[in-house]
Amino acid sequence: MSCAKEEVSTQDLHQGYMEIWHHGLFHVKSSALLCAVGLGIPSAIHRRGGAATISDIVTDTGVQPSKLSYLRRLMRMLTFCGIFAADQPNNEDEAIYKLTPVSQILVEDRASSSTPYDMSPLLRVIVRPSTAVSTFFSLEAWFRDAGDRTLFEVAHGVHPWTLTRNDPDYNKAVNESMVMDSSVLMDIMLKEVGGTDIFRGLTSLVDVGGGLGVAAMAIARAFPHIKCTVLDLEQVISQAPSSDGTVEFITGDMFEYIPPADAVFLKLIFDCWDDDDSVKILRQCKRAIPARDAGGKVIIVNCVLGYGAQNSVAMETQVLFDVYMMRYGGAQREEHEWKKIFLEAGFSDYKITPIFGFQSIIEVFP
Repeated sequence: MSCAKEEVSTQDLHQGYMEIWHHGLFHVKSSALLCAVGLGIPSAIHRRGGAATISDIVTDTGVQPSKLSYLRRLMRMLTFCGIFAADQPNNEDEAIYKLTPVSQILVEDRASSSTPYDMSPLLRVIVRPSTAVSTFFSLEAWFRDAGDRTLFEVAHGVHPWTLTRNDPDYNKAVNESMVMDSSVLMDIMLKEVGGTDIFRGLTSLVDVGGGLGVAAMAIARAFPHIKCTVLDLEQVISQAPSSDGTVEFITGDMFEYIPPADAVFLKLIFDCWDDDDSVKILRQCKRAIPARDAGGKVIIVNCVLGYGAQNSVAMETQVLFDVYMMRYGGAQREEHEWKKIFLEAGFSDYKITPIFGFQSIIEVFP
């Protein structure tokens, strides 16, 4: 049976042509943003009182004066994308660049900044050329690979946790990014999303995969009566700072043992694991906590696809993050997919509370 040839209208052709260029150039945006952070442009604007010309930025960042016209083009693009704002009185005067909510949290001068967060360590990890961007150069080869290696293993020959153990610079970058990400999430969780209700009645909590203890320390400060413990791998725990006894750090493997506590806390852990491994972790969690009527529960901070803000940026971030986590063999999940692994691990009920943007809190009950 023959099929009639479908004609493409001139309008559709124009639209498709433009969008191919648009999508194909996405990597330029993230690379340019990483460049701006590396040059210290947000901090330079901040030091100038929140407003700076191109000439000011060249002076304050060490950019070669011969590159001034290129820097102007970089700033024009980043301004169009909402990273910076610009005032330009008329065509004769230099544009005056200002910070936006995005660039405000990329200022590295925390002591003098109005916001306590510098998200540049997280940006440096997710746009890291050697271990993030280059991984996706192997995406097509991975889809054609008949083995069970993760995308990261196809691209780099080792598991990412092996790389954190063997590459101190990468391990340091990952730890620093998680510290800042945890700080932002915990601040919002404890101050704006009813943290009192989530942690009410608990006397002990173990933060599994808790890194350098930022989340556990925040919980311990907010609820001094809760005994908080962090469980993580040796290469992480060895870098943990002193907590003045407020948090206990334990080296261990979550697949083998989780210390007993009223609640197990897991932040962005399940992104990295497939369903089988996620069920194994959840079963270890269930062994560690008491029954529901005794206050036992698992507290998960993770993405639930379809939950949270429904604007285009939040929703696109969710699906982009989902594909990003393919590098580990992990995934973001819709509610029915979370429910499936909860039930398979032996839990009876759960409650989802969106935090902000694309993350949610999931309370899971035995």
